[in-house]
Amino acid sequence: MAGILIVAHTPLASALFNFVEHIYGKVPENVFAVDVPPHEDAKVTFNKLQNIVDGMVGANELLVITDIMGATPSNVASRLVNKTENYKDIQVITGVNLPMLLRAISHRHEPITQIMEKSLQGGQQGVMKIRDISKVSL
Repeated sequence: MAGILIVAHTPLASALFNFVEHIYGKVPENVFAVDVPPHEDAKVTFNKLQNIVDGMVGANELLVITDIMGATPSNVASRLVNKTENYKDIQVITGVNLPMLLRAISHRHEPITQIMEKSLQGGQQGVMKIRDISKVSL
């Protein structure tokens, strides 16, 4: 089963992590979150991520989900791909939203390529325009 690591600007990663706990009643095994505070040195952030990855048990694949492409969380997370030897496959995707995260967690028993695909679909399908509320009968 794949591990999932949420890396985002403070306090987004913790908020998403708390949401997972709220939905599932407890946080599933090998799901972690790292908040990246303003002005934190990238080396400090990388070491936090590496320590979490090194401590994961029973996961030989890892999906890292970050908030914004090109920002510190995604830049540091992308370094894991080249620096971590304990995993067969590490994938990083950006633009996290709740539907994406729920898909990742619910499909984490599948191969990493399928988890990524399902997560991306969930993220995209979770963004939509809601009809005018005044026209909706409740």
